[in-house]
Amino acid sequence: MKITKFVVLSFLFFAFTATSIFPHAVHAEDPEAVIDVNGNEVTADARYFIGAASDDNTTTLAVSATSRIICNSDVILSSMSNGLPVTFSSPVGESNDGVIREDSYLNVNFDAATCRMAGVSTMWKMELRPTMRGFVVTTGGVNGLNRFKITKYEGGNNLYQLSYCPISDPMCECSCACVPLGNVVDRLAPSTIPFPVVFEPVADKSS
Repeated sequence: MKITKFVVLSFLFFAFTATSIFPHAVHAEDPEAVIDVNGNEVTADARYFIGAASDDNTTTLAVSATSRIICNSDVILSSMSNGLPVTFSSPVGESNDGVIREDSYLNVNFDAATCRMAGVSTMWKMELRPTMRGFVVTTGGVNGLNRFKITKYEGGNNLYQLSYCPISDPMCECSCACVPLGNVVDRLAPSTIPFPVVFEPVADKSS
């Protein structure tokens, strides 16, 4: 009996210690959480490079903008050295505990100085580009009106794809379902061939 009590007390003490010192060790991982290249959950307001993964899982391209000024810039794919970091957040009116999850509506912002042009933000949105013969992702979005999603990419662990989810715009004439995004002439745009992406955390500015 004494041995049994000792074992039980030892287990309870270990559980309490583990909970206090290693709070994440006793919690199951969130199966819906988006995971970065380091195996950590992607979180709101943290900065990330969005890298385009190739067939051999190497990352040589990153999401960037046609202009570092960001004013009405299209979202493009460029070399990793020219990549621009982004932040994710939930649209107004949607709860967010800080963890970015698959299939959740998101706002995407370039982490850059706000454009000096009145009314232009660094937030991503979809816009018609006659010269591109279709829609492209650009900047100048409004919170709550420009929804994106991150979903699992088939064929790889911790590989994801980006989608745009229209609310009420010309893209909704036939369907308001989310539209996968891919590389269309080096622009991020609706595509039937989405490309796999990964999320690489950016070192803290103070470090």
